Amino acid sequence: MSGYGFALGVSALLVATLFWLLRARRLREKYSAIWLVLVLGVCLIGAVPGFVFWLASVVGVETPVNLLLIGASVVLLVVCIQLSIEVSNLEEETRTIAEELALLRLTVERLAHQEPAGQRLAQPEPVVERLAHPEPAVERLAHPEPVVERLAHPEPADERLPPAGTARVGTRAAGAADDDPER
Repeated sequence: MSGYGFALGVSALLVATLFWLLRARRLREKYSAIWLVLVLGVCLIGAVPGFVFWLASVVGVETPVNLLLIGASVVLLVVCIQLSIEVSNLEEETRTIAEELALLRLTVERLAHQEPAGQRLAQPEPVVERLAHPEPAVERLAHPEPVVERLAHPEPADERLPPAGTARVGTRAAGAADDDPER
């Protein structure tokens, strides 16, 4: 088997793998584009080996292998830059989400401390419960409930407060002694 046939075989295997990754949703379309271009380039080189020799003479490189190594280095550089951009965007998203979560927790704590005087109601804070037991991502996507909607239409106060004799979520154990004179 010649090296060109091997390149064509590897290209066919890469195309099949790319389509499998796309169908399994393990690779997004925007990332698959660069890999498809690379696979097509390898197919072109494998099918028409004279193309590399012609391109090397046009560019002024004496050995076609050097041209392939330079091309591969450039491709790797482009992939690294693209992935660095994506990592930067994800870091920014993570920071923003962490800040929003901190603001939501602060809002929940403030709401939990705004009890009617001398009275504790029966239902725990739903937002605190959602933070303590988050839904899987698939369920969140199936039933989106924007944060803005929850803040714009808060639930009634009787559903936000913990039952009498229990501690607030994230503070003390249920029934623990504290400095609360209302108990």
